[in-house]
Amino acid sequence: MQTYIVEKTDDSVTLAFKDANLTLITPLMDELYKDGNVELVRYIDKHPELEDRRLYVKVKSGSPIAAVEKASDAVSEYYSVKE
Repeated sequence: MQTYIVEKTDDSVTLAFKDANLTLITPLMDELYKDGNVELVRYIDKHPELEDRRLYVKVKSGSPIAAVEKASDAVSEYYSVKE
């Protein structure tokens, strides 16, 4: 799966996920919803066979990329195998 930035402003970012399904996007959205600094999270899926799935994230302050990275780290840690 490939992730790329479609659009970025000072307080928002739209990411696209090539060949992704909701197995990854849903937990990422859940973590973003928990972040008090995240103002809006929106999943955009126009037509899965014609366009890549997208995720829009808007923050109250700071970097929207940092918010996504923080959520990604939390999802990664949750699903990591611990021995």
